[in-house]
Amino acid sequence: MTDISVLLADDHALMRESFRALLDVSPGFTPVAEAGTGAEAVRLARQHRPDVVLMDVRMPEMDGIEATRQICGDPETAAVRVLILTTFDLDEYVYSALQAGASGFLVKDATAAELLNGIRLVAAGEALLAPRVTRKLIDAFARPGKRPAGTPRGLETITEREREVLTLIAGGLSNTEIAEHLHLGVGTVKTHIGRLLHKLAARDRAQLVITAYESGLVTAQGAGGFR
Repeated sequence: MTDISVLLADDHALMRESFRALLDVSPGFTPVAEAGTGAEAVRLARQHRPDVVLMDVRMPEMDGIEATRQICGDPETAAVRVLILTTFDLDEYVYSALQAGASGFLVKDATAAELLNGIRLVAAGEALLAPRVTRKLIDAFARPGKRPAGTPRGLETITEREREVLTLIAGGLSNTEIAEHLHLGVGTVKTHIGRLLHKLAARDRAQLVITAYESGLVTAQGAGGFR
């Protein structure tokens, strides 16, 4: 099995060195480059095409949100997954980063095991949204005027079952939990998710969450009732 290639983007050299040391001794991971600025992260992502970028939010020249937007919006690097890693657990970063194309969030006090598992999940196309981060996203959409007007393109084409699955994804449930909730097989749930990704032109699970909230399919009041 091929190692997961990782680009480390953080303006603190000590932090990059710590991440690199962890990846160097962890089977299945290969750190391919380090960036100290957002602009450098974009350049190195184009050069190395890593599987995952560990992206800090606050960096000089260009912040991590804009760097994520450029990486995910460039056809040359569209397959690169971005995992935002920050000390700032703030809703404006959550929403902006997910809109920019990030596949998930981790805060820097995460354990080594959580970090490695997060990289694996994001590399596999999953979304990594910790419960407190999901709560921030829900709170952001609860504010008057936050939700954009209009229905996201493709939403009218999904089936009722796909709508149920999308709602549960936005509620933070895993594939196994969705399968149990709907009395389906996990393979069937994965099939529904694949169809949702195609119909809604979403790059990954995180983008499905954004679509569910922006469309009003999921509300802040209803999101907490799935567990």
